[in-house]
Amino acid sequence: MLTDSLKDAIRAAYARLKDGLPGFRPRAAQTQMIAAVARALAAEGGVAAIEAPTGTGKSMAYLVAGLAAAQARQKKLLVATATVALQEQLVERDIPQLLALTGQTARVTLAKGMGRYLCVRNLRLAIAGLDQHQSALDLGEEFTGWTQPPKEAERTALEALAAAFESGRWQGDLDQTPVPLGGSLRPMLATTAGGCSGRRCAYFAVCPLIAARRAIGEADLIVANQDLVLADLTLANGEGGFGGVLLPAPEDTLYVFDEAHHLPGKAVERGASEVHLGAALRQLGRLVRQAHAAYAFTDKPRLGRLDLEAAEARLLEFTEALEGLEREIRLLWVPDPTEREPIYRGSLGQLPDAWVAQARLLHRLGGELLRWLTAVRRAVVEMSESGPTRDTLARELGLALERLDRQCRTWRAWSTPDAEGAVPLARWVTLGADQQLVCHASAVSAATLLRAVLWEQAAAVVLTSATLSIGGQFRAFADAVGLPDEAATLSLPSPFDLTAQATLEVPALGALPDDREAHARAVSGWLAERLDWRAGNLVLFTARSKLERVLQLLPLDKLRKVRVQGTLPKAQLLAEHAAAVEAGTGSTLFGLASFGEGLDLPGRLCETVVITQLPFAVPTDPVGATYAEWLETRGRNPFLEVSVPEATRLLVQYCGRLIRSEADRGRIVLLDRRVLTRRYGAGMLRALPPFRRVLEPG
Repeated sequence: MLTDSLKDAIRAAYARLKDGLPGFRPRAAQTQMIAAVARALAAEGGVAAIEAPTGTGKSMAYLVAGLAAAQARQKKLLVATATVALQEQLVERDIPQLLALTGQTARVTLAKGMGRYLCVRNLRLAIAGLDQHQSALDLGEEFTGWTQPPKEAERTALEALAAAFESGRWQGDLDQTPVPLGGSLRPMLATTAGGCSGRRCAYFAVCPLIAARRAIGEADLIVANQDLVLADLTLANGEGGFGGVLLPAPEDTLYVFDEAHHLPGKAVERGASEVHLGAALRQLGRLVRQAHAAYAFTDKPRLGRLDLEAAEARLLEFTEALEGLEREIRLLWVPDPTEREPIYRGSLGQLPDAWVAQARLLHRLGGELLRWLTAVRRAVVEMSESGPTRDTLARELGLALERLDRQCRTWRAWSTPDAEGAVPLARWVTLGADQQLVCHASAVSAATLLRAVLWEQAAAVVLTSATLSIGGQFRAFADAVGLPDEAATLSLPSPFDLTAQATLEVPALGALPDDREAHARAVSGWLAERLDWRAGNLVLFTARSKLERVLQLLPLDKLRKVRVQGTLPKAQLLAEHAAAVEAGTGSTLFGLASFGEGLDLPGRLCETVVITQLPFAVPTDPVGATYAEWLETRGRNPFLEVSVPEATRLLVQYCGRLIRSEADRGRIVLLDRRVLTRRYGAGMLRALPPFRRVLEPG
């Protein structure tokens, strides 16, 4: 409940922020957002979706209101972001600045996933394996962790890490190592939930992850990425609910999801599973060797009610069932050799009966193996004899359990019928470049999952982003996340004078994207003739193939001024771009979707944003295609209900790369005349920021 005392606390904090922050400009949109956040977070089960354009000051708005509400309700405040850059901005700049200026006190921590911390056991095993490539149990590389002889630089790095950790100079954060880590070392030094031995680990007392979890438990304000929050929310807590395993319990937490336009996609990904059949068969071969080692190490004739011979028989039966599924798939599906990425998608998620029957068998056999393997690992972990053999076996058996569990999730999804009237799962098969089959399953909507684990459990939730609505209408986003009917929605105006600061141009281009080659030539011609190559520019493409074709068509003198996403590390690419612009020689960035959403190029670094075509999703995406089919069976139009709103949201995001402050000036150029010639185009134009329009006649 938004009490008078809570209102007073928020007003006092905001007043101190205004007085203490150099160059602070009061903005009506920011105060509106503070009020909306306060109302949502003060209410039991409150939910709000707030669209706050660039320049609103949304992080300060939700921090001012969120901290006060959390303290008043004696809850934790958890801010979840989609990008590392925003996490760092919050932890290193915004939150310390807010606390210093307002006088508020709060214990703050950055929560990370398990893979971002050192596993001390794995460090010790890696060091022990430097000169040891076989174990007494003949596990080979599974014992040492080294798939090839270690290099001298790797040896030096491991020894330096061990020394820094033992001396206390390094706390085990793998993102802040005292020496650079090569790509092969980092996976060896982290672990997963399956590979972790928990309290049975000899290094539990000094485990960096446990220290981090302790800090989370003591914190008032937690910053995390959305993937970690969703991972926690979908973990069964042993009390009949979900969440509260990695992070504070949902009922004790006020959530703020910043960059919330990513939430639907991330939630769908969280419910997806896949099995690489070739890799699964190889892993079963490894598991047979690990089983032999476990029976020998524990010196027990039976583990999980099976002797070794019976266990081998179960593993063989599962292997044969996997091989049987592969045969059935290859028998019924002959991929088109002309397809670049062959895919078989079940219409409305329905697969051939023979595949479903085989998946049902795999799900049953896999469940039996899971129970046996759980008992085997427990027996190894509980052995009183500690040392590298026990630690390695426990790790490898835990990882095998994880892999088998992921398999079983896929087979359950393939073999379990969809509920009557419910949105079906997407089920499909792909053929990799190595000719190996991959079986997939995924939910097609985040709504069902988020209703169960977030809206029905959280103390309160605020979702915010620069792009949540389509011209102020939240229906598409509300459907995507299953937003409760009582949730508040608010679309705030931009604090900038966008009509005076920028133009939106749609040139009279002679080709539409439907004709790929003609459109690529038209884009290249426009860029060569009408882009200011002496300035800082950003050119956005929806496909790498179109980007590469335009590069091929550009004149050489223009090509020399282009910097392409992926050719250099992002930080280096942007630094070179900025240096060239500052030097007056000009620089143009060519990028894909991630550059349209995640770049901050203020002032002269970006004076023109060229959007080469409307960012419609790839029509062959199996998740989107299954959802579209289902909507059609309900008499609905998936193109207008899903494709157009999502493309419009992305278009608004891309436009947001241009004006980052009151001083910025520039133009958006859209090289796709479908926005003028197709019926849906008028709505897309209306939803874009109110730049001055320059629409050339065709």
